[in-house]
Amino acid sequence: METLNITAYTEDHNQINAIKAFMESLNIKFKIDNKESNYNPEFVEKILNSKQDHKDGKGEVLTLDEFKKLCK
Repeated sequence: METLNITAYTEDHNQINAIKAFMESLNIKFKIDNKESNYNPEFVEKILNSKQDHKDGKGEVLTLDEFKKLCK
């Protein structure tokens, strides 16, 4: 048996029920851990948005030297 950890950012209980139904339909054993994240949700959202922006080709690539100059 292989273990896979998945984090789902659900918006309501219906989404949780849908995930449970999907897993059950495939006869996959699962457990739900409702641990709260140590991260601020607004911070997490900014990071996720930034990752999406990068995938969409937005942003700018900097060399290490260019980055150091910006930080001074």
